[in-house]
Amino acid sequence: MTKLPDLTSDCASCAALCCLALAFDKGGDFAIDKPAGLPCPNLDAGLGCTLYNRLEAEGFRGCAAYECKGAGQRVVQELFKGRDWLKHPDLAEPMMAAFAAMRQVHDGIELLETARTLDLPGALEAERQALLRAYLPAEWTLESLAAFSTSGAPVRLKAFLPRLRDWV
Repeated sequence: MTKLPDLTSDCASCAALCCLALAFDKGGDFAIDKPAGLPCPNLDAGLGCTLYNRLEAEGFRGCAAYECKGAGQRVVQELFKGRDWLKHPDLAEPMMAAFAAMRQVHDGIELLETARTLDLPGALEAERQALLRAYLPAEWTLESLAAFSTSGAPVRLKAFLPRLRDWV
């Protein structure tokens, strides 16, 4: 089976995809409204956050709490070979789409790895492993990642998880 990816964010290896792709709604977690697809006004020219060391104090508790589970750096480094949307604006849309899909993949891997700690009967463990293989191909491409959400694996995972109740 393919090695598990690192499921923790490494912002230094990303291109601030969360600051571009995600929407903010002004309220308790965000000091401003920001639609998805527009860069956060707190980004600097190097794609760093100008408020990073004081996010909560400035009203961005949601940013401080957000964890992409490694999807951002994986998209930037593996799929886009370190390129970013700021220097290459034509990459913004495909990067945002890949980021959303990779977040779905990493969420699924995290759930399946958590299920590994349960004392599952053989059939459920075999199903868990089969699902994990679907979430861990030898290599992701933009095409395979785009096709993933309709591949059936997310639906199979959604049906699988409630069947674990008796082992939690």
